[in-house]
Amino acid sequence: MEAPYEEPKHLKLLRRLVTTLTIVFILGLITVVSVIVIRFAAPATPPPEIPENMEIPMGETVQAVTLGKDWVAVVTRGQNGIEQIHIFNPDGTLRQTMEIK
Repeated sequence: MEAPYEEPKHLKLLRRLVTTLTIVFILGLITVVSVIVIRFAAPATPPPEIPENMEIPMGETVQAVTLGKDWVAVVTRGQNGIEQIHIFNPDGTLRQTMEIK
C-alpha cells in the first residue's frame, strides 16, 4: 500500500494564508457594500427654506445662494459688473450687504 500524499509545510502554510486572505477580502467587501447601502438608504435632510419675501435690488442678477442656520446669503452681479453679497435674516429682511472686490 502506498502512503497518502502529504503536503510540504510551506505549501500548507501558503494554502492557509490564501484561504484566510480570501475570507478577509469577502468580509471586507460585504462591509463596504453594507455601509454604502445604509448610507444611501438614510433619509436626506430637506434643505432649509428660502424666504419668499427677499427683495434683490433692481438690475442685479443672482449668481449664488448659500443657506446658513439663521441667515441666507445671496451673491448678485449688477449691470456694471460689480458683485455683492446680500445677507438676509430668515424672515427675508436684509441684514448686511458687502461688495466683493
